[in-house]
Formats: sequence, structure tokens, C-alpha cells
Amino acid sequence: MLVAAAVCPCPPLLVPEVAAGAAPELDALRAACDEALAALVAAEPQLVVVVGAGPEAEVWTEGGAGSFHRYGVPLVAKLPGDRVEGPELAPSLTVGAWLLERAGVTLPTHACAVPADAPADRMLGLGQGLAGLADRVALLVLGDGSACRSVKAPGYLDERAEGFDAALAAALGSADLPALAAVDPTLAAELKAEGRAPWQVLAGAAEGAGLTARLGYQDAPYGVGYFVASWN
Repeated sequence: MLVAAAVCPCPPLLVPEVAAGAAPELDALRAACDEALAALVAAEPQLVVVVGAGPEAEVWTEGGAGSFHRYGVPLVAKLPGDRVEGPELAPSLTVGAWLLERAGVTLPTHACAVPADAPADRMLGLGQGLAGLADRVALLVLGDGSACRSVKAPGYLDERAEGFDAALAAALGSADLPALAAVDPTLAAELKAEGRAPWQVLAGAAEGAGLTARLGYQDAPYGVGYFVASWN
């Protein structure tokens, strides 16, 4: 059963070594992520599952690692545990592994990459399955909102983006499962919101769990919507 979840964005710039001189610009975001991870650990889960977008469906159950070499930084992040097996973690999951390391998490951990175009019903079903992996499961859910909030955003300015992100923030901050389940995959893709599929995994996992939520961060510092929420 799902007992907690931490919702965090996954820009590589979250890692200070990658952000370099711009690192202080995301200090508040890092602090919010730290707080969300602390609440997740405080729920005393038996298993943590990291969920994020990836180029294809993939699971890691025996450890895993990813690197930030593609950003010119010789830094590797590993899932908790002594073993490292399988392919390299997807970039979103690599940020998740870094967050877990930063928080000092040593709990048994699996990771799951989901394609950005995965159907909503499949993601809801996946979430239900993940919640049944142990008596006390926690999810670290990684994903960004729209990437179209300004003319300098990766997807340029789209007037629909602000309302889309506002609705997501409201859903994530209130554990509104129907609202998350109903996020339109086509609109999310048009707005380059890569968190849509992972958030729908969360909605499926939280079904019947009775969790409450708190939104700890909401902003779009680089024209991309970033949200941090704690579900307990």
C-alpha cells in the first residue's frame, strides 16, 4: 500500500555541479525537494520506487546508476544498495538517484521509467501494481510541468501553459486523483510536460490510500513548470 510520495521536478540544473555558477538560483527548489524526501523517509516505507519519464519502459530492481557526463560533469548517482545492474538510469531517474543520495536514503529502492506517450490507463494500472509491491511503499515521482511558460522556454511561449500548470499544481497539492488521471496526454505533449505519465502512475498508486498532500514549491524559473509536493 502507498504510504507516502514525494513529487519533485528533474532538471539537471537541480544538481549544483551541473548548474555551476547558476546553482544559487535553484536553492529554494532544492530545499523543497529535501523537505519532501524527509517526509517520505519519515513515513517509514519498506520500499521506495522512483518513477520518471524515459525513452522506453524500463525497470531496475537490483540497483542502478546514471551519470551527468552528458552535461560535462564527472558525477555518477546510484540508487541505494550495493549492486548496480541493468542499463544506465534514464536522466530523470538519475536526478532521482541524486536526490536520494543527497537525503541519505538507504531503503530498498526500485526504479521505473515510463514513456512520455504512455496511455493514461496503463499508467494508472502500473501505479496500482507498484503500490502492491510491499505493505508500505513510497514513491519518488519525478517530472516537470509545461516547458512553454516564456519566450525563452524550451518550447517557446504557449498561452495555455500557465493554466495547465496551475491546474497541475492544484491537483498535486490536494491529492486530487481524478484530476491527475484526467490530464490530457495530447495537451501535455504539446506543452512538453514530461511529468504527465509519472504523475498518473502516482494517481493509480494512491487509489484508496487516503493520503493528504501539501504543495511545497511552484514556480517556472526557466519557463518550465516545477512543482514539489509531499503526500502522506
